[in-house]
Amino acid sequence: MSEHSSDSMNNKTISILGSGWLGVPLAEALIQQGYAINLSSRSTAKDKLIRDIGAIPYLVNIDTRTYPNDFFNADMLICNITSKNIEGFSTLIERIGQSQVQQVLFISSSSVYLNTNTIVTEDALQENPQHPLYRIEQLFQQAASFDSTIVRFSGLVGYQRHPGRFFKQGKIVPQANAPVNLIHRDDCIALIQAIIEQAAWGDTFNACADTHPTKRIFYQHASELLGQKPPEFDDTAENQYKIVSNAKIKKRLGYQFIYPDVMQIPFD
Repeated sequence: MSEHSSDSMNNKTISILGSGWLGVPLAEALIQQGYAINLSSRSTAKDKLIRDIGAIPYLVNIDTRTYPNDFFNADMLICNITSKNIEGFSTLIERIGQSQVQQVLFISSSSVYLNTNTIVTEDALQENPQHPLYRIEQLFQQAASFDSTIVRFSGLVGYQRHPGRFFKQGKIVPQANAPVNLIHRDDCIALIQAIIEQAAWGDTFNACADTHPTKRIFYQHASELLGQKPPEFDDTAENQYKIVSNAKIKKRLGYQFIYPDVMQIPFD
């Protein structure tokens, strides 16, 4: 980010819904850029942590419709929770529409795509229309009072999420020869920053690393990094998969992945 653009954003406020594995470091990164950050959790247990990083804590729960008014006193809202409560999100969207929020970034998942056994892209109508996250995406995109962008993250890895621990204690890896779709947390944060910086609103983006080794190759590698025995693999079932394309976000935003090759991620 240029010095000029950073200075121009110092008076903007972003509210982040969700203070978990991604939400807290995302808040820290945006605070470093000069944004004022409101950060929500479902209990007060994280209040000290949130204050310590320089954000303002809020108790927000879409299931119980707990929405402090001040949380929506923001220019932008990032929805970063795992809930698939369609009715809860519908009510949340109504509440956002009554606020000063102008842009919403909804963190979704590439799981919205059907297993086509091909490459899936944002504009090829390959989504499962019944998937709850896809239905929630549609609610945001149809909202008239603010602009929304959807980011579909693939499998999240990095830091506490070491893929060598995904299949421990005798768990069998299904569809061993199917490709993986993964993204490192550092790229998640940098891509969100790029969307905000470039004002890439009203769009949908896949967010996934370049490479797609098979589960067998990748999880053997991840286990070796921890000095563990590789997990067991089931390759008897017919592979049902998709390969998530990241071409659009690289072309539209000029984004260069920090970890384009999942086999080269330093999980330490």
